[in-house]
Amino acid sequence: MRGDLLVEPVDGLDEVFAAVDAFDTVLVAGLLRPQPAQAAALAGLAEAVAGTPLADRVAEASARAAAGTAGEEHFVALAAARSALLGSVHDALTSRIDEAVGRTGTEGGGPDRTGAPHTADPDGPVPDGPGPDGDAPSAASPSPSPEYGANLLGAARAWLCDLARRGWQGIDHELVAGAVPVVSAMLPDPVLRRPATLLDGFAAELAASCPGATLERVPVRRWADLWARGVLLTVPGALSAAGVSSAATGRLLPLGVDVSEHATAVQAQVHAVFEPAGGGPPRLVRAGVSAPKPDTVVGAGLWQLLRPRLSLLGAVSEGRSMVLDAMPVTPEGDLLWDEGRARPGEPADAFATARVMLSAAVSDAVAPLDRHPVRIAVPVLLEGYAAHGTDDRLTFEVAGGRLAVDTDRVPAAGPLTPEAVAASGACLALLRWDAGEFRLQPLAVEATVRKKSVAVHAGAWAGGTTDKAGVRAEKASTDAVAVLRERAGRLLRK
Repeated sequence: MRGDLLVEPVDGLDEVFAAVDAFDTVLVAGLLRPQPAQAAALAGLAEAVAGTPLADRVAEASARAAAGTAGEEHFVALAAARSALLGSVHDALTSRIDEAVGRTGTEGGGPDRTGAPHTADPDGPVPDGPGPDGDAPSAASPSPSPEYGANLLGAARAWLCDLARRGWQGIDHELVAGAVPVVSAMLPDPVLRRPATLLDGFAAELAASCPGATLERVPVRRWADLWARGVLLTVPGALSAAGVSSAATGRLLPLGVDVSEHATAVQAQVHAVFEPAGGGPPRLVRAGVSAPKPDTVVGAGLWQLLRPRLSLLGAVSEGRSMVLDAMPVTPEGDLLWDEGRARPGEPADAFATARVMLSAAVSDAVAPLDRHPVRIAVPVLLEGYAAHGTDDRLTFEVAGGRLAVDTDRVPAAGPLTPEAVAASGACLALLRWDAGEFRLQPLAVEATVRKKSVAVHAGAWAGGTTDKAGVRAEKASTDAVAVLRERAGRLLRK
């Protein structure tokens, strides 16, 4: 991997982020009574997309917003412009990554993972599985009429537009509570579950921050991201633009597990290489699972919540491949896991997979609404680097460049530690973009111990472990879960 390409500046990024940041500050004070500085920021957003198909609409929208007379269609245009700019950043950064790692890039559309053309009905049901903003329910669930769904999306869009008018400093409990009936009506509908989940979480964050006038610090970029994404997901047709899922038949070779933890939820995403049975290049794919959790369950105890939902976690722990038979997979490379379509395969070492297949693996094209720098997470293999700094401020010097290592992302639910990362000689990691630079999130490392190569994986305890530390951590969480279940049962009996 060429580290020098990953530390060199990418042309145009500073200008794009300046336009986006200026627009994001507009949403802090809101657009009920726009000030000259807000008008200038809106004009800058319009100028940034001049010469594109959005130019005329965004120019009109920015003028109307600067005058305080923007309607829903104008807020949609502003959200689209902001998302398009960040999408261009996503594309520029992923192109730089492909160049640095010598990968052929992305593929989109076309045949499914077995080499056969798509045969699924584009108007038919979408397979059950997780989406980028939440877990999609079963396609067999009844769905209200399209008119009813369109009305709910319109109500959600109206609430988001009211937020933009009032601004983050103008939010109060009454305004935020306006989302509650809309979200409650959307959640039972499988088609609307994705925007409903996003709006539910967004409203909860806003409610916890009310009143906005007393906020000492506003998460400007995050709330603008959620607002713009919410607006675009409520546009008619946005939810049906994801494309048709296809079927994956072949061998799945896990690389590592990325764990995301919240006080009340946990998610594990397995990154893997898929080798089609019918031939063709290997592909980068993902399989995710999430679960609600009490805040007392932490560390290795998280696997108890996730393990029953995804047998792939056991394969990661055992260093084993999985054989897939017509497993549904989205056009973006997300496996919609079906236990009945997977069985354990032969042993497969993650580092051997990476050395042999990773550079030749292609990734699927990212959907337009998902093109954002924060979503970049590309599996890479590093060898022959020099580690510098301390465990909490670590960098790897590799092929002409120094890359920051994000040891804070190493989960406590596994044996991988910052110390092991610092002492390693090879590293499987996710290459991300954060705080204006490429950063490495370690998934696994190899080190030489007593003249033997030893691998340590972040997901080594995912399917169970005999490791003493892992056993102790799981036992402590098991006791906590047992107590919580007993208390819940007692309440239900009452």
